[in-house]
Amino acid sequence: MTSPHTLLIAPLLAVLPLLTNAGGGAAPHPDLPQRPLQSPAARGSGGPPAAAPLWVPPLGVPLDVSGPYRAPPNRYGAGHRGIDLVARPGGAVIAPAGGSVSFVGSVVDREVVSIRIDGRTVYSLEPVSSELAVGAAVVSGETIGGVAGGGHCEEECVHLGVRVDGEYVNPLRYFLRRPVLLPLE
Repeated sequence: MTSPHTLLIAPLLAVLPLLTNAGGGAAPHPDLPQRPLQSPAARGSGGPPAAAPLWVPPLGVPLDVSGPYRAPPNRYGAGHRGIDLVARPGGAVIAPAGGSVSFVGSVVDREVVSIRIDGRTVYSLEPVSSELAVGAAVVSGETIGGVAGGGHCEEECVHLGVRVDGEYVNPLRYFLRRPVLLPLE
């Protein structure tokens, strides 16, 4: 069973790197040995590949998360399967990572763009209007559309969801460096 303290502290730990160094994480301490960061995928937990660069914020500014990721208690349970980013109506949306367009179109009341990075990973942005076609290649940082309206975001946010092997994961893992815990001496 998860401790109530863990539930309170985990979201704070996810946001802490956003508050330091404009989203780049804390600066390394000059007196401590520097070790390469190991991604979740390198440890087998479905994150980005070990050599993968951090993703580019999809609105071209440091991440401003207005709605955090909340994992559902089970596959079909309620939750928030992504993050909401504060957006300007009509503002440009850029590809956080390169890949190929796997879906572009309307889902219920909002326009959605999905990009497949590899055989395991797909990210989707909504509400985003786009002229891209399925199969189009996109590179990280390329404009893929504009902030539209609809869904729970309307025009004041863009929702970013990431699926690895068909399961939703917290998108922040692709934007933030993983902390390295060192023993106290």
